Parts: sequence; C-alpha cells; structure tokens
Amino acid sequence: MTGTLFSAVHMSWNKYKNPIKAVIVLAIIALSLWAALPIQKKIHLGLDLEGGAHLLLQLTPTETVKTITPEIQADTIQVIDRRINGLGVTEPQIAKVGNDRISVDLPQVKNPEQAEAALKQVAVLTYKIMPENVVAEADAALAACNADPKNKKACDFANIGAYNASGPVVYEGKDLKSAQPSFDQSGNPNIVFTTKDPKKFYDITSKNVGRPLAMFLDKRFLSAPNIQSPISDNGEITGSFTQDQTASLANDLNAGALPVGIVIIENDTIGPTLGSIDLAMSLRAAALGLCLVLLFMIFVYRLPGLLADIALLIYVAMMLGLLSIAHASLTLPGIAGFVLSIGMAVDANVLIFERIKEELWAGKSFRSAVNTGFRRAYTAVFDSHVTTIIGAFVLFELGTGTVKGFAYTLLWGTVFSLITAVFVTRFFVDVLVENDVAVKPSLYGIKDDEVGIFSKQAGAGA
Repeated sequence: MTGTLFSAVHMSWNKYKNPIKAVIVLAIIALSLWAALPIQKKIHLGLDLEGGAHLLLQLTPTETVKTITPEIQADTIQVIDRRINGLGVTEPQIAKVGNDRISVDLPQVKNPEQAEAALKQVAVLTYKIMPENVVAEADAALAACNADPKNKKACDFANIGAYNASGPVVYEGKDLKSAQPSFDQSGNPNIVFTTKDPKKFYDITSKNVGRPLAMFLDKRFLSAPNIQSPISDNGEITGSFTQDQTASLANDLNAGALPVGIVIIENDTIGPTLGSIDLAMSLRAAALGLCLVLLFMIFVYRLPGLLADIALLIYVAMMLGLLSIAHASLTLPGIAGFVLSIGMAVDANVLIFERIKEELWAGKSFRSAVNTGFRRAYTAVFDSHVTTIIGAFVLFELGTGTVKGFAYTLLWGTVFSLITAVFVTRFFVDVLVENDVAVKPSLYGIKDDEVGIFSKQAGAGA
C-alpha cells in the first residue's frame, strides 16, 4: 500500500514538476524586475561613482567624558558607522582627523541638512512606570496626534506631556543588548529586544507586575502595556510603527548613543572620486567580459550554453533586485564582486555540462545523461560555492567600507549563482530533453560518432 502511494505521488510530481518550476522561475523574474526597474532610480551608486556629502566633525567633551582620547575617538567612529551603515552596504568613508576630529563621507546624500540629520539623530528609548490614570489620556492623545498632526494639544501631550506625567526612568535603551524589527501576533510591526542585564530587568518588572510599563522614544509616548509577569532577557517594543520605522529604530538602538558631543564644522557636497573616463572604462571592461563569457558558453556547449546564458541573465536581474531591496550603494569594488560571482555561476555550469558530456560518451540516453550529470556534478558545485560563501561572509563581518561592499555582492552573487545553476538551468534543460525537443548530440557540443565512445573503447579493449 505504501509503495503504491509513493509511486502515485512520484508520478504526480513528474507530471507537474515542470509547470511548478516554470511558475517559480517566472515569479523570480517578475519580482527581480519589479524591484530593480527603473535601474536609474532603484540602484544607488557609491561615493566613487556618484559622490555625496563630506562632513568634518569636532568632538567635544561632556560631563561624563572630560577628555577626548584615541579610544573615545575610535568608539565614536564605531557608533557613527553602525548608525549610518546598519545594513553594512551603504559604505560611508569614516576616518580620524588629528586627535579630536572625524571625517565622514556619505554616499547618496546631496543635501547638507540631510547629512547632518543622519549623524545627529539619536534614538533614546526610556521606560517609566506610568500611573494608570495617565495611560488612557496618553493613548487617546497619541491616536489623535497620529490622525491629525496639527492637533497641538494632543501632540504636545504625546510628545512630552505623558513623559513628564510618569514616574522616574527605570530602564533605558542603552541597556539593551540587541534589537530586531519583527511583527506581533496581529501582524503589526514591532521590535523584539534582548537585555544586557536580565537580572536588572527582572527586578524592575517583578516589582511592578500588573502596572503599566510605558515606553518613550525621545520622550515621545509609544505604548504602555501592563506587565503580566516578570521579564528577564527578552521583550517587545510596541507602538504605531511602520515596517521602515521599526527597521530604522532597531538600527539606532543597536548603534547606541554617541559617547561625546559632536559639532559639524564642515558640511560640503563632493563629486565622485572616480572620473567619468575611469567609470566608463570599468563598465566597458565588465560588459566585455560578460559578453565573452556568454559567447564562450554558446560556442563550447551549444544549446546548454545558450540556456545557461539565459539563466545568467536571470541571475543578473536577481542581483539588481537584491541591491535595490537592500538599498545598497553600488561601488566599483561591489561591481568587481558582482563580476566575480558571474564567473562562479559559469564555473558551475561548466562542471555540470562536462559531466553530461561524459555520460553521453558512456552511451547513456539524453534523459539519463542529464539526470546523472546534474546529480554527480552537484557535490563539486555545492562545495565550491560554499567555500566562497564562507570566505565572503568572513570578509563582510570583519571588513569595513568598500571591503564590505565587495564581500556583500560576492556572497549573495555566489548564493544566486548556485540557485540559477542547479535549479534554473536544470529546469530549462529538463523541459527540452523530457519533451524530446532537442536530443541531437551536436546540440550538446559532441559529434554523433562520439556518443557511447567510452563503451565502444572498453569493448574493443576486451
């Protein structure tokens, strides 16, 4: 009975697998093109290709930090880098200037005021125990302010009044270990967090079970959920957030506050570091390399090479879609990682097609040769891609600036090249072979008399 059921399922899969794969491939293409087009608006260029804003920051002592030391300067650079570069792909250029200044170059920023706001924005999250009679008024004021931002009375209470009407600060955002954007059980955007000191948060919540714990962002009221039970290490930040706002807030909370004050003493717009001639030559070289690869695949592997080229174009669309969705800045090192990952995609197809040739030389049918070729080449293809992915991941985690951009495009490019090689190209080949559309040996780069040559030679040797 079990064997019959398995056989029926297997037959149904063989019947519908190609239509299902076709839908998946079309969905990938549609999503990638939707994300990437128009390219001029969706793909952002880095400092070397487009320019941006240049700021010179003067670090100033505070009550807690009396002297600007090299360690304080380095800590400030790290906070600025995390705040601007939360995804690791914006690629700002941040450098020390003397003992108490920092130079910051920001891509994609043409407005000096926008650049200044990006550096000075501070996400100060505070927790207070809110009196129950204030909760209803704060909720109503927040709802009214969101509905009508011109409602001064409601907005004033939501922005500062509720904060002043609550008790002392019992916990702060700087005490959080990490924060990530997420969704609550109703599907509304929120932020989940982990505390640095679980015992401290547990003591606060255990002493106030049943009371409202109000959350304020820059003294603006967010929400005041009741403490149902003691909380130690994990919790949620809820409020009237959009998905983009939760991502931005989580990034600011993870970045932390600046350890010292900053004064912007220079704020200028800068042009691209690469000249237009250099850029044109680089793009021309990349395009020429891609065209040569496409022609090589067709010349050597004929029909499978053409199918691999189509899969390669899908891969390019996927990469452009990813860069658009991630709001990444595309720099020249990023383009280099992009082109290198194309080489990985071609290398995978070469291994697979050579294996198919060997199976045909062994005398197998086209269907059997394709199935065996993809299966036996998969291990080598997978291993080579995984080793590259590991190397790119290490570069991304440990590198800075343009190294991150190179590693990012190389990492995801290698992942996508693996997908296109073992799934998209396989789908194209299966459709043709299983429907007996293209089963001539010459279409696969071998002569008619070479089919089964291995078995013939073995028979002659015996």
